[in-house]
Parts: sequence; C-alpha cells; structure tokens
Amino acid sequence: MDLLDRAQSLRPRLVEIRRDLHRHPELSFQEVRTASLAARESEAAGFSVRTGVARTGVIAELSNGEGPTVAIRADMDALPIQEVGDASYASTVDGVMHACGHDFHTAGLVGVSHLLAGLKEEGILPPGRVRLLFQPSEESVDSEGKSGAMRMVEEGAMDSVDAVLGLHVGAHLPFGKVFLRQGPFFAGSDEVVVTVEGKSSHAARPHDGVDAVALASLGVVTAQQVVSRGISPAMRGVLTLGTIQGGTAPNVIAERVVLKGTLRYFEPEVRSRIQEGVRRAFATLEAMGARCEVQFLSGYPPVINNPTITKWVREAATQFVGDNGFVDQEPNMEAEDFAFLAEQAPGAFLWLGAALTKPHVHHRPDFDADEEVLPLGAALLAGSAIHLMTRLGEQHESPSDH
Repeated sequence: MDLLDRAQSLRPRLVEIRRDLHRHPELSFQEVRTASLAARESEAAGFSVRTGVARTGVIAELSNGEGPTVAIRADMDALPIQEVGDASYASTVDGVMHACGHDFHTAGLVGVSHLLAGLKEEGILPPGRVRLLFQPSEESVDSEGKSGAMRMVEEGAMDSVDAVLGLHVGAHLPFGKVFLRQGPFFAGSDEVVVTVEGKSSHAARPHDGVDAVALASLGVVTAQQVVSRGISPAMRGVLTLGTIQGGTAPNVIAERVVLKGTLRYFEPEVRSRIQEGVRRAFATLEAMGARCEVQFLSGYPPVINNPTITKWVREAATQFVGDNGFVDQEPNMEAEDFAFLAEQAPGAFLWLGAALTKPHVHHRPDFDADEEVLPLGAALLAGSAIHLMTRLGEQHESPSDH
C-alpha cells in the first residue's frame, strides 16, 4: 500500500476530526480543546508530546535514531466571524468559526502523525526526527504583538530543526493542485498608525480651527502616491489605509483623526521607501497647522521559500499529483507567520487547492472547502518529510560536506 492509499484509509477519521474542530472553533491563544485533541491523537499514534507551548501550542516528536530533524507546522486558531449556512458541522460557538481552513490543517497534521508512526513501526522510516508543530494564533497577536509562531520559536520549537514545512488549503484554488514557488512567497507586513491633531471649532467657523478630517484626507491621497511613484515598477509593494476615525459631531470641526492600515513588501528597500513616503506625506500637513505622528508596528516578515527545500518538496509531491499537478504561484501579498519558522531553518510553504464546485473562499462567513483534500494533504506532507529526511541525511553523509 503506498502512502496516498494509507492516507485514504484514514479519511473517515480525518473528516470526523475536521468536523469536530469546525463545530468547536477557538480564537487565538485560546485553543485549549483543539490542542488537547491534537496532543491526544499524536500521542496515541506514538509521538512524544509536549503541551502548553506558546500557551496553547503542542509539539509532537517522533524519533527514529540519529539523523536530520524535519518540522511540519499546522495552525489551529479560528476567526471572530459568525458562520452562516446549514452544514451539519457548523460552528456551535457564537461569533467564532473556522473561516480560513485551520481545522483542515490540524486534522491533516494528525493524519501525518499516524502515517509516519506506521512507517516507523514497519521499519521503513528514514533515520532522524519528525517534529509536528500544532501552532496557536496565526491570525492574531497577543498584548506584546507576538503571534503563535513567534512564541513557539521563543520556547524552543525550532531548536535543532534542519527543515520546516507548512501547507495551507486553498478554498479558492482548483482541487488537488499544488501551488509552490522558490523564493518570495508571502509578503512581509507592518501595521501603520497615523494620528493627525488639529484644532476644534464650530463647523460654521472653520477659519477658527484646523480641520483634522480634511488634512488627514489630504494625507491619505498623498500617501497613495508612495507605491505608484516611490518604488520601482519592477518591485512589489502595497499600502492600504483601512480605517479612519475622528470627529465628535457633524457641526464640529474635528480635532483629532486616527488612521490605521498596513503595508506589504518583499524587499527591505520597498519597506523603507513606503515608510519614508508615508512619513513625508503626513509631515506636509504640519505646514497647514496639523500635528502628525506616524507609527509603524512590525508585523510578519516575508515568507521566503528555500530553493533546495522547495525543490525536494516538489520531487516528493510529484508522486501524489503528477508533473501536471503544480502551479508556479506568483508572490502573494498576504502575510503568514510561518515566516518566523522559516527564519530559523530552511523552509517551504505551499498552497493545496481545495475548492468546492462553487468555491466558498477564506475569511467569509460561508467558508468551506473540499474534505477530499484531507488525505492528499496528509500524504503530501508525510511524503515530503520522508524525502527531506532522506535528502538531508545523504547531504550530511557526503564527504564534500565535511
């Protein structure tokens, strides 16, 4: 029986786990029930388990003698979204649902644990270790601005890891297709916070005040020129100011406006240019009487897929999807905290298409994906881990590496 056949035999249990998680979603750093299930299933498969990592995370490790260590990550948290629809497995928690597929990721990684443990029992797992990272809080950060991946790194999850893998189901992507690329994959992100201070006055006497709304609006329009005129067309960057709050009454000149947004980048030069451009755009308002403060809160760095690890993952995945099953993914301007793991060890992140006939896309209250992808994802990750353990072991043994 090959690895995909083994994974297909696990399908009923993986679907059951996915639906159970979907019914009982938990927000960032609150994934107590989810973590308990992941720990229980991994331990039953034969992994040694450490709980309470990064508050609610789980590390499960399978050791098979001396050799390289390959980590595989699945995020566990849900989103503060009210689910709509009448699925039998719909969320039972008001205002919370798995709207990004993390229930798929967690169930799939449980499948990986059973596949690899079975291979070890049969004596056909390569030497080394597989470390499963059931990670909390990919969607959010804590009071110190740290995501689950950041916390897991701080607590040793990536110690002695030689390669790290991550997979995201794509409810918007054609089923069974693997979207992969070497190099830049997901963008880095920073949060932008701008405060514009003016002077309040009666709306009928604007000359007595300094209109923070009008000036903030001018700043927004000017800032939007930063990307189109401030960075090379050959580079990628995004600036979005998504919220604006200010004013107290329709007949009062606003004294204070706060704007919040995000910038996205791959190259450090683009990040610097956008930050400098935003500062200049709002600094010009001071000549018109405003006081402006611009803050940038560091977010996630870019996800950069290591060329060698990505090549090996593609080699491994070919046995499951064939040569025609790959799509060269363009760099994605969304952000992913897998980046913090990939800073600690060479990594590869991929999308696995899971669209239904009528796609129900991510971060929407009707999100859903094709559960048939569960065994494929588990086999793909398990197969990639095996291939990486083999390749890394060969590399270590090569005389040219000493």
